[in-house]
Amino acid sequence: MTLIDEGDDPYRWLEELDAEPAAAWVRERNAATVAALTGDDAFVEVQAEIRQVLDADDRIPYPGWRGDGYYYDYWRDAAHPRGLWRRTTPAEYRRPEPAWDVLLDLDALAAAEDENWVWDGVTVLRPGHRRCLVSLSRGGKDAVVVREYDLDTRGFVPDGFTLAEAKSDVTWIDADRIYVGTDLGPGSLTVSGYPRVVRRWRRGTPVSEAEIVYEGQAGDVSAYASHDPTPGYERDFVGRSLDFYRTRSFLLTPDGDKVPVPVPEDAQWDVHRQWLLVRLRTPWEVAGVTHPAGALLATRFDDFLAGGRDLTVLFEPDERTALSYHVWTRHHLILATLVDVRRRLEVLTPDGPGDSGGSGWRRTPLAGVSADDDTWIVDTDPDLGDDYLIASTGYLRPATLRLGRIGGPVETLKREPAYFDATGLTVRQFFATSADGTRVPYSVVGDPTASAGPTLLTGYGGYEISLTPHYDGVLGRGWLARGGTYVVANIRGGGEYGPRWHRAALRENRPRAYEDFAAVATDLVTRGITTPGQLGIEGGSNGGLLMGAMLTRYPALVGAVVAHVPLLDMRRYHLLLAGASWTAEYGDPDDPADWAFLRGYSPYHNVRPGVTYPPVLFVTSTRDDRVHPAHARKMAALLGEYGYDVSYYENVEGGHGAASNNEQRAFLSALTVRFLWRRLGDR
Repeated sequence: MTLIDEGDDPYRWLEELDAEPAAAWVRERNAATVAALTGDDAFVEVQAEIRQVLDADDRIPYPGWRGDGYYYDYWRDAAHPRGLWRRTTPAEYRRPEPAWDVLLDLDALAAAEDENWVWDGVTVLRPGHRRCLVSLSRGGKDAVVVREYDLDTRGFVPDGFTLAEAKSDVTWIDADRIYVGTDLGPGSLTVSGYPRVVRRWRRGTPVSEAEIVYEGQAGDVSAYASHDPTPGYERDFVGRSLDFYRTRSFLLTPDGDKVPVPVPEDAQWDVHRQWLLVRLRTPWEVAGVTHPAGALLATRFDDFLAGGRDLTVLFEPDERTALSYHVWTRHHLILATLVDVRRRLEVLTPDGPGDSGGSGWRRTPLAGVSADDDTWIVDTDPDLGDDYLIASTGYLRPATLRLGRIGGPVETLKREPAYFDATGLTVRQFFATSADGTRVPYSVVGDPTASAGPTLLTGYGGYEISLTPHYDGVLGRGWLARGGTYVVANIRGGGEYGPRWHRAALRENRPRAYEDFAAVATDLVTRGITTPGQLGIEGGSNGGLLMGAMLTRYPALVGAVVAHVPLLDMRRYHLLLAGASWTAEYGDPDDPADWAFLRGYSPYHNVRPGVTYPPVLFVTSTRDDRVHPAHARKMAALLGEYGYDVSYYENVEGGHGAASNNEQRAFLSALTVRFLWRRLGDR
């Protein structure tokens, strides 16, 4: 039997994405999984129920604002599996069944061009709002084709801005110029596969001859350029992402000078009209004052670039509270904070008479926020005014969408229907104690009076991403309505308690995230909510790495594992697709000191014969160009060699989401549900 070490990887041939030996292996594994999990009436039933939720006509069409007064939406249903990009007026949107103006029918486009198009977003020209740059993905990949579209004529612009498939970055400057970073051959991309060179491209000229305005280095994640068209505050910025968390940025003057924006490289910053906001990841000493990690600071942009350091503290974290995000309206700033993973929203108004935590900034609660649910900002329109769209939801409460205006009324626009019966179910929050004594919050959704039974635990634990409550009709139909309990663990590595929570599981400290997750699993058993044999765990991407670590480090704690598009081979992850961009999170395997701690938890390198591992299902996509499917392929092959219970399914398309339409999503969701119920106890 094979033990994987640094110089011995017998399954590296599975990294050859479309090579026939690898493709044949995938077909064989897919066929075995489909035969084992989809052949009963229960699978057909749950797949149909999930498809009903995904295609439901009474879902909320969450709108986006583009600055022209319309409500834009991208919509998929049974009749339009690829989707419609459409818009309507605010008055029409208020109607129970709005009349939508279809801008682009992706199903019709895909049929006409014989392409497997998947929508990947749009950038609209401001001001004017007539032209836009549409990004289309083949099969759901991160790499896209960019094409200019005319909203008045409802057609692609002949000889307009067009880019071949690449991980491109495009931004409008004006009607005849854009900033572009794309693949133009050797030297144009970073090692991570993102643009290294940014050009100013003028209409009607070859992109290869466009003026270079900025260049990063090959070892960067990417280079970028942006244009702010706000009247009276037009500005251009360029910069380079040194790694996933550090950026070096410059104001690009009309004569081509690059003026540094002198904020810490690991800080996040943004500019709105005269204001500069700086959000800190690490402490920053300015004029003798040390501002803590997690703080949000405000100053006037022009004064700051001129050397002024008059910073106003808008937010400082404490042990229970962290900043989730901030967003501007025309005249106000909305802050979203997390208090023990429960969202709070407030409005800050600059140049007001009060202080309440910042000279010249007034603070008031945001109207329309539900006290019982998680509420988030859907959109604002800082070009036009102070309106905002907010949605409130909970694990057991369908969403409500409201329209408000700061200082004015709030009205309910849409309510999501219930997609499963939540009678008798509750949401409870508990805290588990991790190996080093840290309190780790987690939420339990289910029947509080039920005896120990099948439970699904999920988590993520990376990249400052916070897991907050939301209503999931698919989960409700497939799991909760069938008697299962659902648990979300807010482990370290995420952003639930700000930068300190993330940094606590960064690089060599990554195992703390796994210790946190194991502590939650243990606490669930101690509380009588489940048993190890009835506890299933599920996660995707970095959460898939979490699943692999739980499988190999804590196999006795769980009864089944599901890993979607997982990261598993920590020796070669930086050599596969976008992996080089993640070394700031995990470490560099080519550095012996880093490999020493990566080797300690890399799931692929810690599989051993003779261990009682729980059954595992890997789900990935051939067209995932972010996390290579070889991670899942090689792990499944190795576990299979040892004779373990491993199921594998690789969708032929879908990108990092593993599915590109609702039919595929329903199939993969049903596959996961049937696997878990069969392994944990069918209801």
